[in-house]
Amino acid sequence: RASDKCCKSLYGILVLVNVVYLHEAFRICAFNVKSFGDSKSSDESVMSTLIRIVSRCDVCLLQEVRDTKRRAIPSLLDALNRFDRRHQYDYVASERLGRKQAYQEQYVFVYRTDSVSVRDRFQYPDTTPGDSDAFAREPFVVWLRAPSTVAKEFVLIPQHTSPSNATKEIDALYDVFVEIKRRWRIENVMLLGDFNADCGFVAKKNWKNVRLCADTSFLWLIGDAEDTTVKESTHCAYDRIVVHGESFKRAIVSDSARAFNFAKEFLLSEEQALLVSDHYPVEVELKTAGAAGATVPHLLLITVTLLISQLDVIPTVC
Repeated sequence: RASDKCCKSLYGILVLVNVVYLHEAFRICAFNVKSFGDSKSSDESVMSTLIRIVSRCDVCLLQEVRDTKRRAIPSLLDALNRFDRRHQYDYVASERLGRKQAYQEQYVFVYRTDSVSVRDRFQYPDTTPGDSDAFAREPFVVWLRAPSTVAKEFVLIPQHTSPSNATKEIDALYDVFVEIKRRWRIENVMLLGDFNADCGFVAKKNWKNVRLCADTSFLWLIGDAEDTTVKESTHCAYDRIVVHGESFKRAIVSDSARAFNFAKEFLLSEEQALLVSDHYPVEVELKTAGAAGATVPHLLLITVTLLISQLDVIPTVC
């Protein structure tokens, strides 16, 4: 019947519009994967969870990567590209960083090549006069293009602080910001990572001395009340996301910044989750060009729904 064909077409449009609308947001994540190297990359269960976490993100900063043999990250990317065939993934990584040769880490940005490209990168030298060697692991900064987002371009400054020196390192991120702003002439900057910014590592009385806090041009998206730890016995907002730039702030999807509880999402026990990490990833979403005109898919959904109702046919039966 003509009504059957019409209903099928309209319902197809309804499903398509709904799918497009649900996938409009652009997600940025930061995850301390806790000593990610050969041992974890060879554990199928851990890798299965890690792949599902990273594949949710357009860009994912991985911290505490200890890939001394340079095999773990390529293994992760191979598995990721096999798992999610809708996108192609690539990565950019710092050199191994740390004051001691015996313990060093890398910052690794994994990104979808269909939505992100790397415009530039910069290894902060940590040679600020009067405060050299402020960081245990100097930020590896990337300037990204994301044409589908309202922001278009932005800079990510990662940081995994040393717990014993967290206050000083968080404050020193301001110097990194100033250098990046001078070097690249850009306002849209996000600072993210495991700042160790809670539970005794940063005394409450010291926050007033942290320039990223004192300067109101910076917006802290992950607040003190958030729990970014896996253990049920702890409640600490170690991992943070901070943004600068008025247009960048307007590009943030409201209430999208959060810790992603992968244990709850993937039905893992605490013991199973801790094999992946003792941290939850933190994430935030950016508006895309489609989301900026979000009223369009809403109106189209309403229109299609009304047309189907006029046919007096139940969509799921068509």
